[in-house]
Amino acid sequence: MPFRDRADAGRQLAPRLAAYAGREDVTLLSLPRGGVLVGFEIAKLLRVPLDVLIARRIVAPVNHRMTIGAVASGGVRVVDEELCRALGVSDKTVQWLADAEAREVERLERVYYGCHRAPGIRDRTLLLVDDGVATGASMRAAVTAVEQGHPAGIVIAVPVASYAAYAELSRRVREFVYCYIRDPVYSVGLWYEDYAPVSEQEVCRLLGEALDRSAPRAPRAP
Repeated sequence: MPFRDRADAGRQLAPRLAAYAGREDVTLLSLPRGGVLVGFEIAKLLRVPLDVLIARRIVAPVNHRMTIGAVASGGVRVVDEELCRALGVSDKTVQWLADAEAREVERLERVYYGCHRAPGIRDRTLLLVDDGVATGASMRAAVTAVEQGHPAGIVIAVPVASYAAYAELSRRVREFVYCYIRDPVYSVGLWYEDYAPVSEQEVCRLLGEALDRSAPRAPRAP
């Protein structure tokens, strides 16, 4: 497999983002949960702040591996209407599924932003990081969400992406950075030796470490 785990993927991806290292106008936003493990390593190596942007997939009721849309912070909803019609998923069902995921986004905002203020993004260059992009639904919702905050620029950075997602999303952002690109990408997890589930507690721990790391240090006493 190309990546031992998500931390290894972050270390492999970081050199491709060297142009953003140490810049005070850059914030790295990871998509929880797996994207935070990738982003934590990148933020550490680039010496930039780490935070999260919450996006949730909307999955088809008959096949939970099939993504029909996504929701994200800020009330953003993205739905693949053509795919929904092909699968026979009604508008009412899509609305119900989207509402459920929107409630989960709100819950996760309370969890992840409970101990610190949500990041300001206006006039900043944003690095949007996840552990991979297959359909692109979650990342599409994430891009839509941050566009509302008027950033200076958006950069997508992922270890692996599908050609289809790259073709669509690269038109909307300043740069789309990846280690590997293939089509199709059936499952992001197939690119990792270790693709273990990530807990909310682990995400909070890494965010806390990153916050401590980026906090200004008091000068030493003479």
